[in-house]
Amino acid sequence: MSAIVGVLVTAAVTPALALSGMAATNTINVFENLPDYLKIDQLSQKSNIYATTGDGTQTLLASFYDQNRVEVGSDAINQFVKDAATSGEDPRFYDHGGVDLQGTVGGLVSTLAGGGTRGGSSITQQYVKNVLVQKCEVLTDAQKRSDCYDAATATTPDRKLKEMRLAIGVEKKYAKDDILRSYLNITGFGGTVYGIESAAEYYFGSTAATLTLPQAASLVAIVNNPVKFQLDQPDSATNGAANGYAANKDRRDYILDEMLKYGKINQADHDAAIASAIEPSIHEPSTGCQTAGGSAYFCDLVVNTLQNDPTFGADDTTRMANFRRGGYNVYTTLDLDLQIAAETTMKANVPDTYPGWDVGGVIVSVGVGTGKVLAMTQNKDYSQDPAVQATGANYTGINYNTNIDQGGSSGFQPGSTYKVFTLAEWLTEGHSLNERVDSRRKANWGTFRDSCATGGTVSFPGYNPKNDSGEAGANYSALESTIGSINTGFIGMAKKLDLCGIRKTAEAFGVTRADGAPLEQGASAVLGTNEVAPLSMAVAFAGIANKGTTCSPIVIDHITGTDGAAIPVPASSCTQSVDPAVAAGMTTAMQQVMTRGTATASNAATSPKVPMIGKTGTTDGNKDTWMSGATTKVATVVGVMSVTGDRDQRNTRFDSGTAATARHRMWPVVMSVANAKYGGDAFPVASGAIVNAVQVPIPDLRGKSITEAQSTLEAAGFLFVNGGITDSELPAGTVAKTDPAGGTSTNRGSSVTVYTSNASQIVVPDVVGKSEAEARSLLGNFAVVKNEVDVTDPAQVGKVVSMSPAAGAGAKPGDTVTISIGKLAAAANKNGNGKAGG
Repeated sequence: MSAIVGVLVTAAVTPALALSGMAATNTINVFENLPDYLKIDQLSQKSNIYATTGDGTQTLLASFYDQNRVEVGSDAINQFVKDAATSGEDPRFYDHGGVDLQGTVGGLVSTLAGGGTRGGSSITQQYVKNVLVQKCEVLTDAQKRSDCYDAATATTPDRKLKEMRLAIGVEKKYAKDDILRSYLNITGFGGTVYGIESAAEYYFGSTAATLTLPQAASLVAIVNNPVKFQLDQPDSATNGAANGYAANKDRRDYILDEMLKYGKINQADHDAAIASAIEPSIHEPSTGCQTAGGSAYFCDLVVNTLQNDPTFGADDTTRMANFRRGGYNVYTTLDLDLQIAAETTMKANVPDTYPGWDVGGVIVSVGVGTGKVLAMTQNKDYSQDPAVQATGANYTGINYNTNIDQGGSSGFQPGSTYKVFTLAEWLTEGHSLNERVDSRRKANWGTFRDSCATGGTVSFPGYNPKNDSGEAGANYSALESTIGSINTGFIGMAKKLDLCGIRKTAEAFGVTRADGAPLEQGASAVLGTNEVAPLSMAVAFAGIANKGTTCSPIVIDHITGTDGAAIPVPASSCTQSVDPAVAAGMTTAMQQVMTRGTATASNAATSPKVPMIGKTGTTDGNKDTWMSGATTKVATVVGVMSVTGDRDQRNTRFDSGTAATARHRMWPVVMSVANAKYGGDAFPVASGAIVNAVQVPIPDLRGKSITEAQSTLEAAGFLFVNGGITDSELPAGTVAKTDPAGGTSTNRGSSVTVYTSNASQIVVPDVVGKSEAEARSLLGNFAVVKNEVDVTDPAQVGKVVSMSPAAGAGAKPGDTVTISIGKLAAAANKNGNGKAGG
């Protein structure tokens, strides 16, 4: 005991005296050999995520922390707080060298006599203990963290000696005011509240600078025993609202007495503070993305990026720890003008739940050429708490906008919005917008080229897609198929392409399956059966609008640390997905989707008008509906989908209208805001080669055999299509007609449908110039209808002037043939009579 007391006395003066003034005991040597340097790491602080308002100011979306702390400077801490801390915890703080002998000797005697520690530590010693605990808190390994904490808080003289030695070292290195400021920033105030600034906000809705005297004393009282004295347990029997927070008040009043005793306050202020009631006003801090409201799912993607991007650490545990403890200010790409528009229109048009239907709604906007995610919302309330999720189907922690490895779902079929990638491959392979293909619905489409498949070809027996609106044209062009979203037209285009090439083109635009599996590339994939994330489709449409250059999505604009210095963030990576000439062809077609195609409803409701491209999508059974489009500045994707199960949206009605048309009510709202804010430039004009294929005359095949007709067409560069049998006067089995007709010109590579005769008709004879009697005789196989027409030539009077159908045409026996018989016009007859009379 004497040796230890000697250590305390000599250590308080100077370590050197410990060897010269007292007996050089082993205990003193142990003390002298302890390290006196304490590396003080950055304190764990809360990190904040911000969005930008229309006027450029920042709005807090959410905060994250392991310890709710905001570190502040000495000038931001009220003098009441400083005086309360020194008076209540360490009255001789400004006099000792790091160890308060009176308090420490008393505490150590109690420890040695009773086997436990009690108070007596100086503020500097408490600061040292807190620093050592903080070093433990940042360890990511649970066992190492536990062992570290046990060592830092062990109730042993050895730990106390080490703490004292380090406190003396801290006093040598730092000024008293700096130590006091650091102590007030590091110390705990109950629960996850750390530091005087956060404590002032949490308990009183105040700041460290504006606390009143009794408030300051109450907060400092908590430090002595946070569990016993904290003020956020109003139902506590010993320290609750019913008894005026009696335990805290006893400690607070003691501190006020000490402040008076040491001359920090006068008697009047003391008495007024003693008389004041303790009235906490708890302000729960913003913590987690659930506080971000409609922006919560965007916030979730930001957190996911911070956790998974190697920029922020070696592994996800380290990255998240860095974020939750690093005091980051994360400034995101979110544009609150677009975001508010998206949230508002989503609330107005898609309910969060619907009887018998697991309905989902998404809106996501991306900056063209920047990759910045400008808006993101969905029709659900955000929560990652299973207990909250269990309270209603309106809650989910799944972000419908993103891939599954980004906190999202396994994706949704985009339907016909996916057709743009077939269009891109079509133009890349040298085909034109006006080139036609076989667009007839058929039970067997035969083989498709697939360079990724064994053997290079694949077939899909029984695959028989139909057109959404019942279109039945046999020779749609690529442009017509795009404008009208013709399913069979795109399958016909795919027949002339490489399915693997279509898949690679989609990938070049940044599209992947949301579940992480490779994109499927079968014939059905052409029509949008891959489950993808809406965000990846928005990125792709932004790439199309950006002259074929796709920029990867980013959600973080910049980050600053606690010192205001910039921290590196992931940048958008831009790659050329297709040649700009191909992109110009795509935007040429997709503009017409907006003005005269399936997206006219969205186009009509968007104001102000700037050049816009778009593509709609509806999946089988109308279970998912999409509207995707862009200007040269902003791309937006809107979707209403069946999260699980099926629902025919065309037969489902929301309060705002049918579910199937909700996309056309929401997309214009967001894009109207985008157009007004960002504007939009004209898209590049497609070249003639992209628009028009080489024009080639179609051979006249009438009367030829079907085999001869096929070989003739294919030799001329056309696709032969057998149109089946038609009524004709030509011999049975020979070619009756073609569509387009022989002699006309069309694009090389276009389909020509050939129809063969069933010989059900006979040739209509030529009776022009014959008398009515002769004509009726020659037309004995037909029903003859006579008309009279005026003529001026007397030689035509009583003769057949014209006939319908024309001579040489085919008609069935009994069909009507109309003949027109000439009669002398009245004026000619009058003139003739005059001449005769003369």
